[in-house]
Amino acid sequence: MIQPLFPAPSFSDLRDRVVALPDADAGAIKAARARQDSLTKPPGSLGRLEDLAVFMAGWHGVARPRIAQAQALVFAGNHGICAQGVNPFPQEVTAQMVANFQAGGAAINQLCRASGAELTVIALDLERPTADFSAGPAMREAEVLDAMARGAQAVDPGADVLILGEMGIGNSTVAAALTRALFGGTADEWVGPGAGSDSEGLRLKARVIEAGVARHAAALADPLAVLAAFGGREQAAICGAVLAARAARIPVILDGFICTAAAAVLHALDAGALDHCLVGHASAEPGHRRLLGVLGKKAVLDLGMRLGEGSGAAVALGVLRAALAAHDGMATFAEAGVSGG
Repeated sequence: MIQPLFPAPSFSDLRDRVVALPDADAGAIKAARARQDSLTKPPGSLGRLEDLAVFMAGWHGVARPRIAQAQALVFAGNHGICAQGVNPFPQEVTAQMVANFQAGGAAINQLCRASGAELTVIALDLERPTADFSAGPAMREAEVLDAMARGAQAVDPGADVLILGEMGIGNSTVAAALTRALFGGTADEWVGPGAGSDSEGLRLKARVIEAGVARHAAALADPLAVLAAFGGREQAAICGAVLAARAARIPVILDGFICTAAAAVLHALDAGALDHCLVGHASAEPGHRRLLGVLGKKAVLDLGMRLGEGSGAAVALGVLRAALAAHDGMATFAEAGVSGG
């Protein structure tokens, strides 16, 4: 029996629990692949759709998986690093956008409605931003574990798939800081415009991140310590939700750069920790393609999007539904009386 992930009293305890999480069902994968090869089409002719169906089969543990319930979670947080001027918009926008989500007026509301996902938005102590990581750790260990637990608790164990997204002014800088700290390179290679930074804004982000990396050099060998040093509550909550989904064998669709950077903390902790995760789209943020290469993942879609909110993941859900409709609904050669199967 898998020990419950949360509450976890320490990072050390959480590490032990992460490595014990379940893997995909090899028997279901084999059965789903055999079904694909028996359907009325040339083998492989549906391309990535076939792989997506087999992926879902492995995590659902059945040869013909279906999506009856899709859950979308958007976590919102505020960041102390905004004190360094890295954000072109004021932090008040985070709470204003949360209100817009709750009123149904944002892009993610429309896209979840179109793709058939139930959306919940969770604001994480917006009145209490994390600390400025250029001056000290953004969060204490206990704060990280609390935010992770809140993310995990938001996951519906009855969901068939989970979409994850985020909102937080300044969090593109946080994402670039996390990826720089976890995977090396230079800050210039990870930063992007976010909500609209110009060239001087990008240079400022890079300088602030490099200063933070120098300050927190002792933390760089431990991914959870990196999350505490640079991350926000929404990044920690995303990690908690990803882990809770894995424990319940729920496939996850990650959104763009910021969401994927948060989950990448878990990849750095255990190379198989994101095996149950798809990346919904390749963000126009320049660091995302670099990060996908590090993770060894190929995005489902590439539409030039960089909004966040879970928007790209919500669109990808439609593709996933299409993959499962073909996998489940098509006739086999034998059923259709077609020669060649």
